[in-house]
Amino acid sequence: MRIVVTGKDGQVARALIAAGARSDAVEIVAVGRPELDLARPETIGPAIAAARPDLVVSAAAYTAVDQAEDEPDQAFLINEKGAGEVAQAARELGVPIIHLSTDYVFSGDGAEPYDEAMPTGPKSVYGASKLAGEEAVAAANPNHLILRVAWVYSPYGKNFVKTMLRLAESRDQLSVVDDQIGNPTSAEDIAEAILAIARHWQTAGAARPNGLYHFVGSGETSWCRLAREIFRVSGALSGPTAEVAAITTAEFPTKAARPKNSRLDCRRFATDFGHAAPPWQESVARVVNTLLRDRDSSPS
Repeated sequence: MRIVVTGKDGQVARALIAAGARSDAVEIVAVGRPELDLARPETIGPAIAAARPDLVVSAAAYTAVDQAEDEPDQAFLINEKGAGEVAQAARELGVPIIHLSTDYVFSGDGAEPYDEAMPTGPKSVYGASKLAGEEAVAAANPNHLILRVAWVYSPYGKNFVKTMLRLAESRDQLSVVDDQIGNPTSAEDIAEAILAIARHWQTAGAARPNGLYHFVGSGETSWCRLAREIFRVSGALSGPTAEVAAITTAEFPTKAARPKNSRLDCRRFATDFGHAAPPWQESVARVVNTLLRDRDSSPS
């Protein structure tokens, strides 16, 4: 199976490329700028057609959450129109699409983990643009699966785990928000979930499940407790550590509102695809181990 993923440098795209290199059953082809640019919709169809996909994974997006408040037109151009064009290109080729979305489509005001049937209510431009992207994908290609993920980290790109380890190189104490709760999710686990979908679809035929699904790491925590776990693992491996002081969201204001409850209910995905993410602590430990190993093996 030839899986074409949009974006070359994103966390999930790079995790998919790495997963594909370990598999004889799939070939991962990443397409991105300049050949495919979501801000230039006219590039999308030709780039995807040239890649000859059996399945398209729509992973590229505008992800600068705070910057989106100042650039709403750009965020919607990429996350709504661009995503819809990717889905349309897949439809014209007669192939399905897996589109990645986010917990930011919810308000975060609820007391329970959000399942797929719960009403959305984004509080940020980024969340609104991603919700509009979900709707555009669903309208453009009936053969779609929208996969909402949250709190994504990996050995690649910019993310919370890498930021904590970098800051601990020069600081003894960090202050981290403790009243936002969610499910830390490794991009490597997301890549494995995407491959699980692809394998299931190969055997399910016309009965293959599609629509809206949630997939996040198993278990929940706060950003503060996540940071403490990162440093616990890092310290055990003689890596950088810091003391973590718990603060409130009000003490760390940001331009875009963050959901206080980002927890997603993944039971539908586990039931339909027979696959679940490992406990988030296991995946964090794996990524921290990889980052420290790569740091120690790189030239000074």
